[in-house]
Amino acid sequence: MGDFNLTVILDAIRRSEAGMSRVELAQLVGLSPQTISNISRRLLDQKLIVEAGKEGSGPGKPRTILRLNPSGMYAVGVHLDPALITVVLLDLVGSVVEKRTFVTPQSHEPAEIVAAIAECVEELISRSGVSRSLIAGLGVAAPGPIDLDRGAVVGPPLLRGWVDVRLQDMVQAATGLPTTVDKDVTGAAVAEIWAGGPGGSGNFVFFYLGTGLGCGLVLNGEVYRGSSGNAGEIGHIIVDPDGPVCSDGCGMRGTIGTVLEPQMLVSQAVVAGILPMLPANPTAREFQAAFARLSELVREGNETAIGIMSTAARSLAWGASVVGNLVDVERLVFGGPFWQPVADFVLDVLPDMVNNLLATRGIHRVDLAGTRLGEDVGAVGAACLVLERALAPRAERLLLEG
Repeated sequence: MGDFNLTVILDAIRRSEAGMSRVELAQLVGLSPQTISNISRRLLDQKLIVEAGKEGSGPGKPRTILRLNPSGMYAVGVHLDPALITVVLLDLVGSVVEKRTFVTPQSHEPAEIVAAIAECVEELISRSGVSRSLIAGLGVAAPGPIDLDRGAVVGPPLLRGWVDVRLQDMVQAATGLPTTVDKDVTGAAVAEIWAGGPGGSGNFVFFYLGTGLGCGLVLNGEVYRGSSGNAGEIGHIIVDPDGPVCSDGCGMRGTIGTVLEPQMLVSQAVVAGILPMLPANPTAREFQAAFARLSELVREGNETAIGIMSTAARSLAWGASVVGNLVDVERLVFGGPFWQPVADFVLDVLPDMVNNLLATRGIHRVDLAGTRLGEDVGAVGAACLVLERALAPRAERLLLEG
């Protein structure tokens, strides 16, 4: 129970941008001043927090402000994407200390990819000068679905041959670091909580635009993972009954995962003659480049491109409203590898479209925003998975005064 109370205090300090005094902590979490003092001393001894000056202009003794110590703990994050692998080293406040990217090996062989990740991680740590003893672990954000208990990737899109790959064990053996594996959409949601600023709490949905569409659910400040760790697989929501047959083989038509696939939008642009033909077997990077060009055509005012993207935006609004009505959140956040090229256009047209479809439109307006973590949200989220598991309080436990 003492360890749980420690995480509660640490979490309260983390969520306060200006830091908190011991008196404020006691008022916020309901623990006795003596318990707060004892826990604060433990955190100071562990170098997880620091005393950051004094505050107070009125009568009485000035209060000492406690803040997180950025160099008190680190985590490595790896975002596994079919096109590009990103590796970051994150400090305790969620800032990127070092970052490396490399093209995903074309063979897509799991062993080759893991070896490349391990080499990049070693280079990253060496260049940072951070002691390995301060690194809590390594997180991998991978395309779903995953087997969370075994740390296995079951069958992600565009990663050829990845069927039941025990990624967690493989990476841990290759790097020597305690490793955790989770879905990329879950990692992105955790990143928004830990490193996304003061808005990263409460209730929100993170819509992740990658090779497919998924969402991460944050309820009462905690990520909801579901019974197997695969919550947020929204690709089978039907948004166009007359649309194409689902690419995931379910037999339904017009599912949001198919309608909003970057490959589908690029194919429409190719058929319309506004993009050149792609190679017979295009790589993920070639798709990303074509999608970026389609987004450029939208910004240039190409009417055909605007029509394609407007239809896609309506489908996204419909899917977002279905999820929003289901969980009744305060915010919808968007990000992922394919988000940035369309961010301006989508955020210009989507807020009103979504709010007009929400059942709560007469009660409150839901905010829509892009992640402030940019294109690194997947890798940052992977590192934040480590920090979350090591330091975040769990709702299933009770906070009791000992």
